[in-house]
Amino acid sequence: MQFVSEARTTMFGRATYFSVVLALGILSVSHARGASWLEKNFWLSGPRYDRVIPSCDYPRALDRIIANFHSTEARFWNSELQILGFENIHETAVLPWAAQSIPRRFCNGTAVISDGLRRPIYYSIAEDTGMIGMDWGVNFCIVGLDRGWAYNPACRSAKP
Repeated sequence: MQFVSEARTTMFGRATYFSVVLALGILSVSHARGASWLEKNFWLSGPRYDRVIPSCDYPRALDRIIANFHSTEARFWNSELQILGFENIHETAVLPWAAQSIPRRFCNGTAVISDGLRRPIYYSIAEDTGMIGMDWGVNFCIVGLDRGWAYNPACRSAKP
């Protein structure tokens, strides 16, 4: 009699397991739905840009470029090259793309390098692209010193 009870419990457990697996399989194959009103209101609110971007000659932005260039050259390329200063800084474009894209200010000028050369520099200052999206960030490329080829050829990808 006890054997029959154990067999029923085992069959019930297997049937429950099979039902759960089947239900999960059906749910995973169902069509994708849009976010519910709850998700839209709390978790998927989307970006909220203020469109406040520093100017091209903002000292803190230029200091970030100098610091990032120095650390990249020292860490990855074992080089002592440094940016000594900037010349002819001017704005190329502001918000050149679609209205919903990240607000950016594109700039260019000349970087004075410690090897005695003056090289063209292209950079952008973008809203909410700094550390963990808390403030503005800077991406830059110096022609001839894009050793990782991130913006190749001739820094073309750093331009608008």
